[in-house]
Amino acid sequence: MKLLHEKQVDSLIVSELNQHLNDRSPQEILSWAWATFKNKIAASSSFQSQSVPLLHMIAGTTPKLPVIFLDTGFHFPETLQFRDELQQQFGLNIVDVRPALNPQQLVEKHGEKLYERNPNLCCHFNKVEPMKQAVKGLRAWVTGIRADQTSKRRQLKVVEIQDDGLIKIHPLLNWTKKDVWNYMDIHQLPAHPLLEKGYVSVGCAPCTRPIFAGEDERAGRWANLAKTECGLHT
Repeated sequence: MKLLHEKQVDSLIVSELNQHLNDRSPQEILSWAWATFKNKIAASSSFQSQSVPLLHMIAGTTPKLPVIFLDTGFHFPETLQFRDELQQQFGLNIVDVRPALNPQQLVEKHGEKLYERNPNLCCHFNKVEPMKQAVKGLRAWVTGIRADQTSKRRQLKVVEIQDDGLIKIHPLLNWTKKDVWNYMDIHQLPAHPLLEKGYVSVGCAPCTRPIFAGEDERAGRWANLAKTECGLHT
């Protein structure tokens, strides 16, 4: 694959860059991204079951790539345990990032159960703002989102250039749910401990429930609310 100097990316038309990468494997995209941006790139992960293939690929192709984990203070204990287990098993370079206010401080300043009263504001404080600080000084950010997950994600490209110049790279964008589980089966990878209880997509505990038969895999996120995204990818 043709390598580009990281300063050249700004001068490329986004569609041209996507033509270059759209048909490449996730591993090739990761290798290209690391070679292009070196110490100015990081990945992020929520450490749920669907996160595992990309984390496994990072371990195998770009093991020094920092993997940002937003430790909101509201995660299931099982998620934190799973993160630690994957770090040990894969040798990941995990960077824990926390919001400016811990859960108790958030209650003191904004009242009880902000996640129920104003989930968008809660996500802003606990995810969007901490991530904004975490990627300061970076040129690129690797995510594990897929186009088949939500209607908004179907509109994305493998490479997106934000208004602030940050380049977002989605190596698994063109993968399907079936691709994810096939990869996990082939490589005998572990799933999140709560999967067997019906938690297919796992976020913060107050805003996540198990899904029921026939529901979309993200139906358990912000259930009964007109909300499908935390704001990190919109």
